[in-house]
This record gives sequence, structure tokens and C-alpha cells, in this order.
Amino acid sequence: MQHIQKAFAGIKALDNASLSVAGGEVHALIGQNGAGKSTLIKVLTGAYRRDGGSITFAGAAVDFGSPLAAQRGGIATIYQEVNLVPLRSVAENIFLGREPKRFGLIQWPAMNAEAARLLTELGIELDVKRPLGSFSTAIQQMVALARAVSIQAQLVIMDEPTSSLNEREVATLFGVIRGLKQRGVSVIFVSHRLDELYAVCDRITVMRDGRTVFAGNMSDISRLQLVEQMLGREIKNAGAQTGFVRSETGGVARPLLSASGVVRGTRLSGASVEVGQGEVVGLAGLLGSGRSELARVIFGADQADGGEVSLGGQPVNFRSPSEAIKAGLGFCSEDRKGEGIVPELSVRENLTLALLPRLSKAGVVNTQQQAEIVERFIAQLGIKTSDPDQPIRELSGGNQQKVLLARWLAMNPKLLILDEPTRGIDVGAKAEIQRLIGELAQEGLGVLMISSELEELIEGCQHVTVLRDGKTVANLSGGSITEPQLLHAMAQGLEPEDAPRPPTQPPTQPVSA
Repeated sequence: MQHIQKAFAGIKALDNASLSVAGGEVHALIGQNGAGKSTLIKVLTGAYRRDGGSITFAGAAVDFGSPLAAQRGGIATIYQEVNLVPLRSVAENIFLGREPKRFGLIQWPAMNAEAARLLTELGIELDVKRPLGSFSTAIQQMVALARAVSIQAQLVIMDEPTSSLNEREVATLFGVIRGLKQRGVSVIFVSHRLDELYAVCDRITVMRDGRTVFAGNMSDISRLQLVEQMLGREIKNAGAQTGFVRSETGGVARPLLSASGVVRGTRLSGASVEVGQGEVVGLAGLLGSGRSELARVIFGADQADGGEVSLGGQPVNFRSPSEAIKAGLGFCSEDRKGEGIVPELSVRENLTLALLPRLSKAGVVNTQQQAEIVERFIAQLGIKTSDPDQPIRELSGGNQQKVLLARWLAMNPKLLILDEPTRGIDVGAKAEIQRLIGELAQEGLGVLMISSELEELIEGCQHVTVLRDGKTVANLSGGSITEPQLLHAMAQGLEPEDAPRPPTQPPTQPVSA
């Protein structure tokens, strides 16, 4: 793929991107969210029509008009979200659209036998007549792989194939990939787990902001260099680049939140973090490291399989977000449009959404009190809106984010969890929100902030906890929060220098949970 261009509504998703994969090669394709990986794959497989550039496959120029055309041309794609038919049998899914027939009738015994043989080669023994939906996600992923193998593809694309697999299943998958390689089949392997890339891949392409920024042998680039390429960061000393003014807490902060050894499925396997009153604590890590998953467990949106969470020194086990909200937690999701705002509701309704139970009596909302609260926060946060009843979808991204912050501040929370609070908003609004976060912490609010921007972590946080592959691998404090330390911890899972976080001091008086 050379000089690939693709834009949506005038915004470039791919800008002169390239990808070159050799026969019988396992090729890693990586990049942060929005880097253009998925768009590049969809252009290759015919799901999107490219605006420019050329694609050559097996020595011939190609222009697949649909994913089916790409499949017939020898390209099989296995997506992270299994796109098979759960109510059909395992065998039917493997041969969907390619069922062996005689005189127009499906040859069921032959199809079932061949499906069983393909799965046996993958180390899977199961009843291929059972509905696919009756099996675990891991098994469904292996069935999708068996389907790809069955069409005798020349190129197999695997998008985060290990996200739902355990260690034994990952080892089996890697064995299959090596088997495909020996048969001359090429594999494009999309993953954010660096250990997996170095274990199974020959070469790598790194994308950032719709461009190809690096292509070469895995053996020629270190983990640290790989992380630098993904983030577009060189190690250097820079002046302030955010609206944060980091303030130290003036001693050991009173403990507010403590999560220890949190386990959830394959995404979290020993994640821990602590937040004190009046602290901004950062959660750092590459995409897929478990940052958002840990935040969701703390907030009660997901349930942990193991570990402990305490608030104000008291163990808690929130079974739902509503319980967390009652205990004094707020959560601004990374997905502002999907999980934050309600687009068709007004600014007023969005801002007071969480507060409605307190504003209501016998199911009737006190509109005067509601209006006073909305006006106060619009003025306090500088939300630019023509009217409180203006639909929130008409506001800019930065102002939408301010409304979401106001939603939780109106609840007078003890702890505010912010997942990528400044992503996708303009520079001016970003600086305003960063300044606001710092001011809230100075007033005693505890803030747990997930961010992919190193400047935000360095300039805005008293402590930074680094996650890697679902585990806490480093805790940095104060002056040790530097680009080299963060990059090294994210890439290697270890700090280049010991920087232990001092233990929190027991509160002098009880803190209610």
C-alpha cells in the first residue's frame, strides 16, 4: 500500500500512509487511538474506498470493492469483535457462504468433519454442531481463525486477536501463526501488547495521526524507541505546555481512594492505585494497558474478579455507578459522545442529570433550584452557550466537556475520575479545563486522571501510576515524573530509577465513605 489517502467530511484519516508486507511474514501494525490503523485495514479490505494511492497484492494492482471481494481475492480478516453468527453452529460459521454442496444440498457430515479437523489443528476439541453463541468469546475467536485458515488466504489480518484469550490460548494462537508463516501465508498482527509483538512478529509498521512514521525489523527497534514513535515524543526538557500548574500537597495527603491488586478477566491482572485528598494522580500506559478498565471497576461500572477497593479507609464494593455516585464519586468517560452527553437534551438537562434525584420531590423537579445551579456553573466554568436550553450537541467539544465536569461538580464529589478529559478539544478549551482541574484539587477534591498526553501527566500530577498489560508497574512522584521515566515504565514495565511513592498518612479524623 503506497501513498494512501482517505478523508471523512474533509478531515484526513489517512495522509500518505504506506504498508508493505512480504510473503510468509508476520507484520505488526501499531499506533495509538486515531492513528489510522483500522482505516488502513478497511481500505485494504474494501470496507472503505480510498481517495488516493495504490494497492498491490500478490504482484497485481487491486481495488477491492467490498470485504467479500477481498476475501475471494485471498485476504481474511479476524476482528477484535467477532463478526460471526452466534445462533448458527460452529461448522456453519466456519463455512458460511462456502458450504460444501451436492445437487444444491449442503453436505452436513463432510462440513462438520472438516470443521472439526480445522479446529483440532488449532488445539480445540468441541462439538461443531453446537451454536457458536454457546461458547466463550475466546472459543469464538478461534473459530474465526479457523474460518480464515479454511479459505486458504494468502494474507490473514488479526485485529487484537489476544484481547480475550488466556495464556494457554495465546500460546496456541502463536503456534498457529508460526504454522501459517511456514506455509508462506502472511499475517498482519494488530496489538498493543509489546511483548507479543516481539514474540511473534518479524517486521513492524508504526502509524501516528494517519501517517506511517516507522517501518522496519522488530530486531532493529527497542521497546523504548517503539513507544517514542507511537507517541511522537522525543526525550527532552521542555517548558510548560499545558494549562496545569502542578502544586505539591505540602506533605503526605490524607488517603481518599485505594485500589489494590484489582483483577478483571484478561484486562486487569494486579492493578493498584492510590489517590489522596487534594491530589491529582495520573494513570499512564499505552492503549490496552488497562487504564480505563481500572477506572470502570472503581466506579462500579464493571465488577472485579479480585482485589480490594477502599474509600476513606473503608472497604467498598460498588455494584453499580449509582452506588459510587452516592458515595461521592464522579466519572467523565473517555467516550464523551457515547457515554457522556445525551445529544438531544439541553445543556441544562445534561448538566443536572446526575443531580436530578436531589432536585426532585415526589417525581417533580424543582426547576427554580435547577436553573440557579445551571446558571452558577455556566458562569463558573465559562461554558459558552446561547441559552441553557440549547441542545448540547450544538456546543463545541470543549464546552461539552465543561458541561460534563459541571455535572459532577454539582454533586460536590470527593473523588473525580477523568478519562482523557482533554481529548478532541481545541487548545484554548484544553488549557481552561486543565487549569480548572488544578484549581479543584487545590480546593481538596481528589482527581484520578487518565491521559495519553505526557505533558498533562508531567505538569499536572503529584503522582503518576503506570499500567502495563493490566498490571501496575511503576509509581512516580514529584520530580521523578519525567518523560524518560514515563516512557521507560510504559515500554519496559520498570522504572529506570527507584521512585517509590511515600505511604499515605492515616487521617486524623474519620472520612465518611
